[in-house]
Amino acid sequence: MMMKNRAIPLQSLRPLEWDLGLPCGFERSLIPKYPDHFRLVKASNGDWCLRLMEWREEFAVSALQRSNESSELGDAYRQFKRGRTTLAFPMSFPRGYGAQKKVKAWMEEFQKLPYISPYESCRQIDPNSDLMEKRVVGVLHELLSLTLHKKTKRNYLRSLREELNLPHKFTRIFTRYPGIFYLSLKCKTTTVSLREGYQRGKLVNPHPLTRLREKFYHVMKTGLFYRGKGAALIEKEGILLNNTAEETVENGLDVESDETGDDECLEDENSQAEESDSD
Repeated sequence: MMMKNRAIPLQSLRPLEWDLGLPCGFERSLIPKYPDHFRLVKASNGDWCLRLMEWREEFAVSALQRSNESSELGDAYRQFKRGRTTLAFPMSFPRGYGAQKKVKAWMEEFQKLPYISPYESCRQIDPNSDLMEKRVVGVLHELLSLTLHKKTKRNYLRSLREELNLPHKFTRIFTRYPGIFYLSLKCKTTTVSLREGYQRGKLVNPHPLTRLREKFYHVMKTGLFYRGKGAALIEKEGILLNNTAEETVENGLDVESDETGDDECLEDENSQAEESDSD
């Protein structure tokens, strides 16, 4: 609904499967169930796109609008709907940054600008104006709000630049507004997060699917921990294992030896765990 032509290329959507909570192969398992809402079409360049078939006005409400509508500032939101006030983005500055007078004055002027919903057309807005910059902030804020973990990789957003009608150097927005966005550079991967989505390092309103992922991660991490302890006890129990093997051979039974060491398996699983952590 935010895309320029109400369509998004599948090659740009697939990298966001994990962040949006989409199932693997959603174009085969999910899209055919809702033919009145979505449809797979071929673009002029031959790429497959997911096109919106039905516009639902009740879904054309941004996360910022919903948060103001349901909060104690309900009267302020009603005034905004009447065109009398503007909506302000929640901001949480790094220590020492927000206390600067110049920054405070700049943010106050930014918050006073009219809020443009990411679901509204921006054709009449000057591309070089401050109003367009606030509209870009609103689009990025809404897109990150739609993700399960309120974050995604910066490169994934770049692949949607044309569809979202964003300027060429829109990634500068993340550093210009550190009170709204947070950039992480871990493992040589740039990740963009919404500051308001986290409090003390944890999600404020976790999605049920994120809870399941955390449980799965805990089970895998615990399994690796106990496997590591078991591998350390192999040397101590070596005599008992050898005696058991000798008794088995004497009884005429075949003994299969595992030539692949547990240490090697442990290293493989640890490397997989580290890769999942970096993602």
